[in-house]
Parts: sequence; structure tokens; C-alpha cells
Amino acid sequence: MFKFFTQKKWQLWAWLGSFVILSSLWVQVKIDVEINEWFGQFYDMIQKALAAPNAITIDEYWASLASFITLAGMYIALYVAISFFTAHFLFRWRTAMVEWYHSVYDKARKIEGASQRVQEDTIKFTRIMESLGTSFIESVMVLIQFVPILLGLSVGIPIFFFGDWQYGLITGALLWTLGGTAFLIGLGWILRLVGVEYDLQKKEAAYRKILVVAEDDNNVRPKTINELFDDVRSIHFLSYIRYLYFNVGRMAYLQANVLSAYVFLAPAIVAGVVTLGVMQQIIRAFGRVEGSMQYLLKAWPTIIELASVYKRLREFESVINSTEIVAVFCAGVIEYCGVY
Repeated sequence: MFKFFTQKKWQLWAWLGSFVILSSLWVQVKIDVEINEWFGQFYDMIQKALAAPNAITIDEYWASLASFITLAGMYIALYVAISFFTAHFLFRWRTAMVEWYHSVYDKARKIEGASQRVQEDTIKFTRIMESLGTSFIESVMVLIQFVPILLGLSVGIPIFFFGDWQYGLITGALLWTLGGTAFLIGLGWILRLVGVEYDLQKKEAAYRKILVVAEDDNNVRPKTINELFDDVRSIHFLSYIRYLYFNVGRMAYLQANVLSAYVFLAPAIVAGVVTLGVMQQIIRAFGRVEGSMQYLLKAWPTIIELASVYKRLREFESVINSTEIVAVFCAGVIEYCGVY
């Protein structure tokens, strides 16, 4: 699965490509910091304009909007370019995996669901790994950039439950995130979501295989096909019910999450010790910090899918490797018997 990073043929693409992707993430985070600063200045200007007529000029207003358009344009251009590059990066990772599977496919073709492992799971694995990996690195970069900003903006501002403590907002975001993450991980473990996802893919593979066999073998009974599809239907219905419970808990937390910053800022807002611009900066910075801390929570359904795909590919490669070991052992025995 990770031969892309170890084979000499792919090392330039693997390591240089990873560096390019991570560097672009860092630039995107820096642009996001500038946008957060713009929000503070813009809303302070709006508050000033609403407080007194003609407090600002129309040229100042248009200039502020133009600065945002410039930042947004830079962000969009970088996002589009790196998305194009990442697509090529992922396909080369998939190619490295598929080339090895092709080289041993004479042994692999006998394994149930081999075609799905080579064709479908390689795509899923590379895409999910890239998505989770880059989002994790981005979360770390956001924390590095936005935590100092949030600390600076929190000085002298009363925070719900924590009072005037400078680290109140950071601690509040951390406690709220840890509580939600622990809740959803526990819920996923109780509902056995990884096991259900694994069983679903396994039964789909068995059903797909019998359909392929039936194309060339007229002896395959329709009853067999129907029985396998019944298994597919049962596991899908089970997954729907399990994810229904999981999504109720997940969406309830995420909706409550919208109000978390306003709850912590309630004493400061009521006391009127923050301007509209500062409040917008704090809420946006708090949301970015909180969102980064919620990496596991937001990525949990994807992590479940990755765990299932990884388990299937690991079993697939283990069977291939064990087959190769047996073949080498048998060849050695035959050679030994031939000599003696």
C-alpha cells in the first residue's frame, strides 16, 4: 500500500509532491489569517459607519471590499491549482499500488474479491489517505497560526465560566471538542460501525463476483444470486439503522457547536467591552481553532471507511504474500527431492 513512498521509481513524485501539497496548505492558512484580520477591520468600519453618518467615505468602503476580493482570488487560484496537482499525485500513488498487484495477479486472481481490491479499493485508499492526511496537517497549521491570535484577542475580555483568565477561550474550545469527540467515538464503537462497513464491502464483493461468474457460466443458479443479494440488502439496511443513530448524535453536537463561541463570549457581549469587528475576529478565530481540534470528530465517518478499506487491502496482501511463501517452500522441497 505504501510502495509509492519506498520504490525508487516513485520517490520523486511521492516526496516532492507531498512537499508541494503541504507547502500550499501553509500558504492557504496564511491567507486565511489575513482574511480573519480583514473581517475585524471591515466590521469595525461598518460599526463606525452605522454610529455616525458619513463617518467613512465610499472610496474607503470599496477599497475594503477590493482587498477582500484580492485575498479571496489568491485563495481560489491556489486551491484550484493544488487540486489539479493532487489529482495527478493520487493517480500515481494508485498506479504504484496497481503495478505491484498486476505483477502478482496470477496468485491474486484466486482470492475472493480480487478485482474489487485492485480496481476499487486502491482508489478509495489513496483518496481517503490524502484527504485525511492533508486535513490533519492543515488542522495543525491552523492551530499554530490561530491560537496566538485568539490568545491576543482574549486579553481583558470576560469569558463565561472562566472569567478574565486569558486562556479561557482556548480551554473552553478544548473541553468542548474533547467532550464531543469522546462522545462520537464511543457511539461509533457501541454501534460497531467499522465492522458493519467491512461486512458490507465483503458481501458486495461476493455478490459482484457471482455476477461476473454468471456471465460465462450458465450453471450458476438464479437462487444463488438472489441469496447473495439478500445478504447485501440485509447488511445495507443494518448500516442504515446504525448510521441513523450515529448521525443523530453527530448532527446534534455540530448544531450545538454553532452557539459555543457566543456562549463563551456572552459576558463580554452583554457588558459591551468588545467592538463588532473584534467580536467577528474572535468568533472566526475561535471557530478555526475549534474546527481544527475537532479533526477526529469531523473525520470520524471517513476514518471508519479508511479502516475498512485498509483491513481489506491488508488481508489481500497477506494472502498474496503467504501464497508466495508457500510457492517458494514447495519449490525448495521439489528441488531437494530432485537432488536426493
